[in-house]
Amino acid sequence: MHGSDMPAPDRPFRGDTVLTTAEWQARAAAHLARVEVYTRPRRERRARGASHPVHDFLFQYYSYSPAKLEAWHPSSGEGLVDSTEARERFPEPVYVAADGVIGRMPGAMSSAERDTLVKVLDVLRATHERPAQFGCYGMHEWAMVYGGHDVRHAQVAPLRMPQAELDAFVESRPVLCSHFEAFRFFAPAAKPLNRVLLTWETRHDLEQPGCIHANMDLYRWAFTCMPWVGSELLWQCFALAAELRLLDMEAGPYDLRSFGVEPVRVETPEGREEYQRRQRALSEQARGLRAALIDAIGAVLEAGAGRR
Repeated sequence: MHGSDMPAPDRPFRGDTVLTTAEWQARAAAHLARVEVYTRPRRERRARGASHPVHDFLFQYYSYSPAKLEAWHPSSGEGLVDSTEARERFPEPVYVAADGVIGRMPGAMSSAERDTLVKVLDVLRATHERPAQFGCYGMHEWAMVYGGHDVRHAQVAPLRMPQAELDAFVESRPVLCSHFEAFRFFAPAAKPLNRVLLTWETRHDLEQPGCIHANMDLYRWAFTCMPWVGSELLWQCFALAAELRLLDMEAGPYDLRSFGVEPVRVETPEGREEYQRRQRALSEQARGLRAALIDAIGAVLEAGAGRR
């Protein structure tokens, strides 16, 4: 929005589309149905003390609860026809009714919340503008268990080769991890093998759009900006994160066949070719979602700027 398109400071940001009660209720039900494919098994596993080395990551590392993921919110460019049902489901101060339409009120954000959205937008824009790199071949998971260090899934999934062979493979390949949150879990002896120096202070400086973890983190950035970006974009980022996580673990050193997960054998040329092909395809999906997040967050911040 620009100039005369900017809403008045006391008006909600209603977007270009207004959903009827029937429309948004149908959207909310559809969202719940697709999300429950992941949230219901997660709850069932927790109830019986079981774990899944692929899917549980999406709820453990990413600390967004199943209940929050299930709760539907309109997209950033959508408003809702004012109704009793909508007012109960979407209360003030985030949602405000005006002229028969309920929209979000960006001015209801605290300074801290607004600063968070600005920081997320900065990370997304910087990552979006960098060239993608595809030469890591998922070696981060191997570096984490180098030397037998912290084999995290040992209770549910064995390594798929002897430790000595695994270590020799790590030593035989360049380790090119550009994502600090993966690098920090490397075995201490494996950290010097990484070709890139990564620190907490500079963790976002090397984020690049080919990295499967940077692309998984689109889900993190989406839920960090909820409810402002809406559940459709949140779901798309979650679904992509699930695909990326699967590739991440397929290419890892664990034998996950008891979970129906066949390995991508990156220790072979054919496996590395498959990994990179799928990594590139998922990176293309991530590029579109990153652009959509940039647009949605930018619109919310611009709308909120007219209210402060």
